[in-house]
Amino acid sequence: MEKNDVTRPCGILLIGGSAGSLEVLFKLLPRLKPDLSFPIVLVLHRRSSSDSSLTDLLSSKTTNITREVDDKDPVTPGIIYLAPADYHLLLEQGHYFSLDYSEKVNFSRPSIDVTFESAADVYASSTVGILLSGANEDGTEGLIAIKKAGGRTIAQDPATAQMPFMPHHAITHSEVDHVFDLTQLAAFVNSLVGARSDR
Repeated sequence: MEKNDVTRPCGILLIGGSAGSLEVLFKLLPRLKPDLSFPIVLVLHRRSSSDSSLTDLLSSKTTNITREVDDKDPVTPGIIYLAPADYHLLLEQGHYFSLDYSEKVNFSRPSIDVTFESAADVYASSTVGILLSGANEDGTEGLIAIKKAGGRTIAQDPATAQMPFMPHHAITHSEVDHVFDLTQLAAFVNSLVGARSDR
């Protein structure tokens, strides 16, 4: 891990994943510090029908407030947000969320690329994007956008992923800053706490 990664501010942390990513999150969330100084946004490929039990399951793994996003919700540090089923989740310039029902991207709605790209537009170099296990290409273009904006990009070590295609595709088609296993990932996220952004 580069030394300046610890001191660079994090305005928003994005985590995207598909098949196999829930298992990672169930292990990652309990390891996170309870005093997050930034919001975390989870973009997971889900069934089209809304399933509130997923929010409850994620919430049970952490002491941080965890909730599914509603349209026009403000983006608040310290909260873990879950993209709702069957909507693209976008970040807007006024630091609020918007939901979009336009066509699927990479066969997915919500699309990781859509959220990552919109966050990079708003949070620029204070954006941090993490891509977990999954079976398609969604997320790679989003990481490229974050990197271009000066943010930081991380992929799960494909050797530790239930479905290695998604992180492997990102590693081979973009300039990923770090490739982490679960323990390294938790340490990295916790190192960001307290490095506040004034954006």
